[in-house]
Amino acid sequence: MTALRLSSAVAVVGTGTMGQGIAQVALVAGHPVRLYDAAPGRARAAADAIGARLDRLVEKGRLTAGDRAAAGARLTPADDLSELAGCGLVIEAVLERLDVKQQLFRQLEDIVAEDCLLATNTSSLSVTAIAGALREPGRFVGLHFFNPAPLLPLVEVVSGFATEERAATRAYATAKAWGKTPVRSADTPGFIVNRVARPFYAEALRLYEERVADPATIDAVLRECGGFTMGPFELTDLIGQDVNEAVTRSVWESFFQDPKFTPSLAQRRLVESQRLGRKSGRGWYAYGDDVPRPQPHTAEPADAPRSVTLHGDLFPAEALVGLIQKAGIEIRHAQGAPSHPGGIELPSGAWLALTDGSSTAAAVEPTIHFDLALDYGAATRIALSPSSRVDEQGLREAIGLFQALGKKVSVIGSAPGMIVARTVWMLVDFALDAVGRGVADAEDVDTAMRLGVNYPLGPVEWGRRLTAYRVAESLETLHEEYPTGRYAPSQALRRQAVREEHS
Repeated sequence: MTALRLSSAVAVVGTGTMGQGIAQVALVAGHPVRLYDAAPGRARAAADAIGARLDRLVEKGRLTAGDRAAAGARLTPADDLSELAGCGLVIEAVLERLDVKQQLFRQLEDIVAEDCLLATNTSSLSVTAIAGALREPGRFVGLHFFNPAPLLPLVEVVSGFATEERAATRAYATAKAWGKTPVRSADTPGFIVNRVARPFYAEALRLYEERVADPATIDAVLRECGGFTMGPFELTDLIGQDVNEAVTRSVWESFFQDPKFTPSLAQRRLVESQRLGRKSGRGWYAYGDDVPRPQPHTAEPADAPRSVTLHGDLFPAEALVGLIQKAGIEIRHAQGAPSHPGGIELPSGAWLALTDGSSTAAAVEPTIHFDLALDYGAATRIALSPSSRVDEQGLREAIGLFQALGKKVSVIGSAPGMIVARTVWMLVDFALDAVGRGVADAEDVDTAMRLGVNYPLGPVEWGRRLTAYRVAESLETLHEEYPTGRYAPSQALRRQAVREEHS
């Protein structure tokens, strides 16, 4: 099945920001586009707005004047749904209410031809449920664009329970012909991105609720150590706290209140207080021309130890060995069988180790956990979590050691799994669970997470680097710390860990 012919008209129903963006994408790709909105005059206003954006593209040299004129001639506002007859594809971007969408498509089914592809841009509703109102649900598919649609490349092509393969294939090919990067997804709550991304927000909120660290510090650690473009608090302020919380709640309810998807009471209170983020002037942070941004907690300068003793292997943190040597700090190697898992012994006797999911609060020895980094060489910040048995000298040695490696140091409270590690382990688990349940294949999951939410690494690939065995083992430890089911490794992760162990 090939992409929709350029001569076929594309209709967009709903002319808000998303509807206009989708219409612009189809228009620039070369299709005739018809705009419809139930509110009188809105379709014409949307056509004018799209024309203005095309003019700006001409000014920036991204569109020729001739192509702009041709695109303008292909754009037609419609005053009645009946004017969408003859379209080869109709995409809706109307109110996120099931009854509204079902009624719209029932009307469209009586208007368009039998071979017209019907698509919804819903981000939170069931594609299967919307199609359930149709006589012929086989031609119905989800085409989930990301905002702003003209700029973001990802499109989730979602097959409902009754979607025919030829419809999904045509939708996929059409999105690709429009210059987008489509990925295939089954009709599951949140599809790929909004399902797999939940831990990125949820773990940060849980850490905040446990008073492990403040929002600015959590954001900074995930950016500067984890490699994420934005931290979860600043990102949800950008998205809108009400929007993000609604998606989380929708996914949680759709999964029958599975504890893995539990919403945050702290975020609920933020929404109730109308602190919705940038659009309201205040969310986790305050916004305004003269409003200072809260700074992350950063430790004061400390002297680095002259030498440290290495025990065993540091595994994902092995790069630290070379960085320590490069900084001129002597590394002594412990003799005999290691009495601990891999770690670094400081001159004071404090034990420095990569977080393994356990809490330093229960540590019998003076233990300091450090966080996982995407790249220890490139990371500019590291988080440390000391046990109560660590004295001031031991903590200063640990701080000084990482400062000597060129890192800012954030000391946080006792947190099993800390910040980056806990988040990444859960992302890996959610991604493998989605693959294992047939939501999407591994390549599409990683593509969706890199392009849809700009992750520095696809979570399936991240799991390969860390190994499924270690991720599962760490989550088992977290599950012991929080025996609610939230951190219990998925069956897909367990199976992958067993395969790795026996390969």
